[in-house]
Amino acid sequence: MDALFVPLASAIGASVDQIKLISCLLIACPLGSLFIRIPASQPNLKHLFNLLVSVFFFIPVLDLSRGFVQLLGSVLGTYYIAANVKGPNMPWMVFAFVMGHLTVNHIIRAFYNLSYETFEVTGPQMVLTMKLTTFAWNVWDGRTAPENLDKWQLQKRVTKYPTLLEFLGYSFYFPGVLVGPYLDYASYMSLIDESLFEGKRSPSSTRSIPDGRKRVAYRKMLTGLVFLGIFVVLSPSFHYGIVITPWFMTQGFLYRMAYFQFSGFIERSKYYAIWTLTEGASILTGLGFTGYGPSGESTWEGAANVKILEIELPSNFKVLLDSWNINTNIWLRECIYKRVTPKGKKPGFRSSMLTFATSAFWHGIATGYYLTFFFGGFITTAGRLCRANLRPLVLPPPGAPTTITKRIYDLIGTFASILILNYVAAPFMLLNFSDSIEAWRRLHWYGFWMIGSTLAFFWLGGSSFLKALQKKEGKVAEKMMTPESHVMPPPLDDVAEELKELQQRMKE
Repeated sequence: MDALFVPLASAIGASVDQIKLISCLLIACPLGSLFIRIPASQPNLKHLFNLLVSVFFFIPVLDLSRGFVQLLGSVLGTYYIAANVKGPNMPWMVFAFVMGHLTVNHIIRAFYNLSYETFEVTGPQMVLTMKLTTFAWNVWDGRTAPENLDKWQLQKRVTKYPTLLEFLGYSFYFPGVLVGPYLDYASYMSLIDESLFEGKRSPSSTRSIPDGRKRVAYRKMLTGLVFLGIFVVLSPSFHYGIVITPWFMTQGFLYRMAYFQFSGFIERSKYYAIWTLTEGASILTGLGFTGYGPSGESTWEGAANVKILEIELPSNFKVLLDSWNINTNIWLRECIYKRVTPKGKKPGFRSSMLTFATSAFWHGIATGYYLTFFFGGFITTAGRLCRANLRPLVLPPPGAPTTITKRIYDLIGTFASILILNYVAAPFMLLNFSDSIEAWRRLHWYGFWMIGSTLAFFWLGGSSFLKALQKKEGKVAEKMMTPESHVMPPPLDDVAEELKELQQRMKE
């Protein structure tokens, strides 16, 4: 089918693979409207629809027949392991199987030095890795006594093992098969049998599907196309790689800083484009329904993988990270962070480091990923210290309006978060060690100065000083989550316990 895409790619100036990918994402939207018309009484037809559309994407369109066979191998292997291994090591066997396969393909990609303009199997395989490892844990939870599970595990546990067709339909759910969103098996089956809609019936329909789905979905699609246009037009001139060009160093420092920040926004716009396009297609199939708003309108927030405004205008770095790659954060929290923690103990340093390592390996083997994640640990630590020691001093009393001091604090937090985001993300896009270090050098290491000076202040007496000041002014610091909470929020029960402790401290 290249004859359909080569002329378009030449006219736009994009790679053929990029045009193919965007075409698949756009085709998924009208196919989503067809999918939801299949009645819940025909579940096998829905599973088959997912499988056939995914085969169409991979083989005639993307020309990834070998890649599809590899994905199918991971799916069948997981299906066999989860069904036949009954012991507690089953989820870890699945994890080693699919993550090992993914890592091999990451190595092959690096060996052939394939650019990210080339779409190959590792992108879909990253999504599938999250699906299959989550499924394995859901099956294990289904074999575990309910009293030993938390709320999420109870909701997502699999007690009835799926048929092969059901599992193939889940694994190859077509709106998210290429770039996400990933979903768990229970959510997929609630979409198939329409229990997701909780029996709410649209006035204009004999089925339970709520009104407003198309309005939200096509607004998401339009948003994705806008960001896609921004990226196509501006990315040749604004990208992180511009930092290591000779031209960049001929400019003044303030101009370089401003140019670099805007380049970061343009780099992110491609992710905004593909994730909102897939979110729109998912909503058209019915996925993402989250109930009804105060005015009775249906809400569709469950398929979101990114919150753009919270990323570009965050009040602090934690809000920013909570809004980026949302579904991956859920996977890391539920399948790694909580699972590597010994029973009866709270997650600690070991759990955190294993989770960060998993995230790095999942992304690939490029050293830029590890530079980003390693520095990210220090960033989240600095943010936690600011929130625990400095923020209570600017909070207004309960019920009082926001003060000018608090607004200034939030404004500084927004500005600092964007500066740090672009600094730490540069290696993630530049990938190799030498380019990443050179980019940071040309930016005069400003991110290290910002984070390093913050940590030095708190570790060299600033925390004690601010705690004393809080006590003097009758303020109480918020009890914080762990530094890695942006990808691993604590269980709801732990949050409730912390709130009780905070209330008791405030009474005292």
